[in-house]
Amino acid sequence: MIRALWTASTGMMAQQTHIDNISNNLANVNTGGFKKSRVEFQDLMYQTIKPAGASTAAGITRPVGEQLGLGVKVAGITKMHTQGSIIQTGNQLDMTIEKDGYFQIQMPDGTTGYTRNGAFTKNNNGEIVTVEGFLLEPGIQIPDDAVEIYVGRDGTVSVQIGNQNQMQELGQITTAKFINPAGLESVGGNIFKETSASGAPQVGIPGEDSFGAIAQGFLEQSNVQLVEEMVNMISAQRAYEINSKAITTGDEMLQTATQLKR
Repeated sequence: MIRALWTASTGMMAQQTHIDNISNNLANVNTGGFKKSRVEFQDLMYQTIKPAGASTAAGITRPVGEQLGLGVKVAGITKMHTQGSIIQTGNQLDMTIEKDGYFQIQMPDGTTGYTRNGAFTKNNNGEIVTVEGFLLEPGIQIPDDAVEIYVGRDGTVSVQIGNQNQMQELGQITTAKFINPAGLESVGGNIFKETSASGAPQVGIPGEDSFGAIAQGFLEQSNVQLVEEMVNMISAQRAYEINSKAITTGDEMLQTATQLKR
């Protein structure tokens, strides 16, 4: 009965983490380029009372053993890097990557961050930046007299200057992809960082060699599905309740045992 109390408590703690994760997913349902997370559970160690295959006093081999599990734990929280829905904005500096790839962002500490949020703008120098002011890599500067901005599907950025009919090419946006995107570290602001688990970034031209092409005037939305998260929340809540019921039942059994002498 004491074992039941501790086992059920692990279930309650695991489901609390599950609810925390669902809450974060729901909070970011309208966050552009956000990637939802999924909690992975794993059973804990087992207490072997009688091993399978052991011989009985009569010399018979036991076909099954006796093992009691000691609960559950959170093995990890996995980021799901599936593509979110795409909306058309018409903004010349809004971009989305179709399928695989991440925009490269220069962070304040000089390192490179990676994002799927293509809501870009210009700073006071005409450079393409994120809404936080982080520079897009490779850096591209838009002239003050540019009247139209064109971003090709291969990331080529061109502008029309004044009344000139000829387009002026400014540079090319390259994107990065990873062998294991789930291993990327989330640092907030829709930005990921490379880790040893994700592997080194592979940088390439959009639309070539399995790199996703760029679509101008579109934005990728969060890949959170409201109905799915609500179902997960109900399931987690019921699992939390049933584990709490197991603790209550174990307590009642202990109370009954302590009253046997009366």
